[in-house]
Amino acid sequence: MFRKRLERRKNGKGHTYWALVESFRTAKGSRHRVIAYLGELKKGERNGWAQLGRRLNGEDRPHPSLFDPPPYDDAYDDEPVLVKLRDIQLDRLRDFGDVWLALGLWRLLKLDVLLAELMPAGDEEVPWPAVAAILTSARFCEPSSELHIADTWYRRTALDDLLGVTVEQVHTRRLYEGLDALLPHKEAIEKHLKERLGGLFDLTYDLLLYDVTSTYFEGECQSHPMAQRGYSRDNRPDCLQVCIGWVVTTDGIPLGYEVFEGNRSDSKTVEEIVKAMETKYGRANRVWVMDRGMVSENNLKFLRDRGGSYIVGTPKGLLRQFEQHLTNKDWHEVQAGVEVKLVAGPGGEETFILARSADRREKD
Repeated sequence: MFRKRLERRKNGKGHTYWALVESFRTAKGSRHRVIAYLGELKKGERNGWAQLGRRLNGEDRPHPSLFDPPPYDDAYDDEPVLVKLRDIQLDRLRDFGDVWLALGLWRLLKLDVLLAELMPAGDEEVPWPAVAAILTSARFCEPSSELHIADTWYRRTALDDLLGVTVEQVHTRRLYEGLDALLPHKEAIEKHLKERLGGLFDLTYDLLLYDVTSTYFEGECQSHPMAQRGYSRDNRPDCLQVCIGWVVTTDGIPLGYEVFEGNRSDSKTVEEIVKAMETKYGRANRVWVMDRGMVSENNLKFLRDRGGSYIVGTPKGLLRQFEQHLTNKDWHEVQAGVEVKLVAGPGGEETFILARSADRREKD
């Protein structure tokens, strides 16, 4: 038995009234039968009839849910609850919303399903897919070291309840071993993410952006031959480092990465990263977008010979030959405050795109 809302229009005006209704089964399915018409009810009266209907059905008051709405009438939320404030205390407050969202995205991408197939359960105390979920959630919510995750962050969150992994089971050794366990599956994870993200966001892969960054190490890193001193983007030339080459779509969705020696120049990474992407996703007439640090005649010839196209930053030494074109007309506005023009290069093999911006010139 429950309370049912009925609406009626009379003389162009809407009226709402209520009825006490019960459900009963017939040969054609469930049907409703009106027990009593209640007429128009005030809010307090509606609550009273709702409580009566629940008691006639022998139902208890539903327990409130954090996210899912209760399967009862919202009028129950108006029932008073008496609380003795002097008896209330807060104990072990934990962060919930951000880690809940992180796990939701993790499952939306079906990484839990993929890793369960790639890393089946063995003798480990904590399944490696759960360790990977912890590492990824930490990177999503509060990027920090594995030591910070184990000593501070994890015990501050509700992940132990959401994942079933206790605080005592999360320590630096397990987190570092989790990274080692994930590394052999790098290509499978990248291919899975490409397909999954492509289905969710309708991504295109004909224009790829490539750049190189670096990350440094504290310590001597004697067992890491790739750790070398080189150009430090972190302003730490005193530390050993490695270089990381990223390939992303125009929407910023990563397609893959490769790690290079810390003293490798940017231009020496292009051939390797192009071949790696073609091995994973096949060869295609893609357009590669790179800054002037990647530019060398050998790299451009390499891309042309493979049927690829490119948009690259022009080395400063070549810009002087275009000074005469800067004062000419034929500029086209491509967006507010930005104008471009096309100039044929020597030999006609390349086209140079000149761009100018009054706002950028004012800023500089």
